[in-house]
Amino acid sequence: MTISTASTARAGSDARRHPFATARLPESFAVPESFALPESFARLGSFAPPGTSSAPAAAAPPRRDVQPDRTTTAQPAAVAVDLGSGYTRVWAAARPTLTAPTTGEVLRRPVPLLRRGRIIDVAGCISLLTRMLGEHRHLMPERPVVVACRPVLASLDDQAKLRRVLTDVFEPSRILLVDTVLAAAMGVGAASGALLVVDIGQQLTEVACLANGRVTAARRVDLGTRDLALGIVPGLLAEIVARLARDLLREPAGPGAVLVVGGGAETAELTAQLAASLRIPVRAAATPHSAAVTGAGLAAMAAARHPAVS
Repeated sequence: MTISTASTARAGSDARRHPFATARLPESFAVPESFALPESFARLGSFAPPGTSSAPAAAAPPRRDVQPDRTTTAQPAAVAVDLGSGYTRVWAAARPTLTAPTTGEVLRRPVPLLRRGRIIDVAGCISLLTRMLGEHRHLMPERPVVVACRPVLASLDDQAKLRRVLTDVFEPSRILLVDTVLAAAMGVGAASGALLVVDIGQQLTEVACLANGRVTAARRVDLGTRDLALGIVPGLLAEIVARLARDLLREPAGPGAVLVVGGGAETAELTAQLAASLRIPVRAAATPHSAAVTGAGLAAMAAARHPAVS
């Protein structure tokens, strides 16, 4: 079992090893409540130069060489990807989210493509995403902005592998990576203020303090819901997670509430024991499996609409 830690108190050393572990999400990542062209743009069709009549002219036959203007209805070229150890999810604006097990196939037997949140088969991940898009490829935008989830404290090598996969599959105009815990908070509308996020996945558990859209400290452990089937009892997993959480709650101005996402959020015994151990409110996300990819999708839409966001 491996436990990784990071906090702002060690910013100098951690920044060199994990320069993205405490990356701040720009305020401009917030998705605008509405998006529409200015009213003056809508009136361009009836614009008349000075000295001419503004009365409607007789309708002209449509030109075959002019494509209809879809500016006001087109969705942003935005895609989000959550490549998890158990399942992979692909989100695109105004399209259904695609979901598939994160496995390849050797001799007709499923084989893992990730282990404990780390890509172990780049070619297999490329093949998986290509198969997932399959018949939906024509629905995907061309050269999109792709926002992908990454585990907290992901190494530079792990991030480079993820970028390689996304580049090969989507040929994106830009790739942005966001910590899974932050994306999940965004996906449930809880990214502002102070919050402790616990993401209990199939093979990896991440615990992080958030403060106004920024990961201020984080821990991760190579345990998850799959280990429950291998003999780890829920009480032991809950105690390990609580121990990591207590370390973070000792930070000055620590959060006063906990959000649980991932498959572990559906295990009532886990969340109940976390609440009893931490003695602060613990809430399971309503959509724990898709919260992260939804938040990454919101970030992708904002980045596509505002190219200055990076």
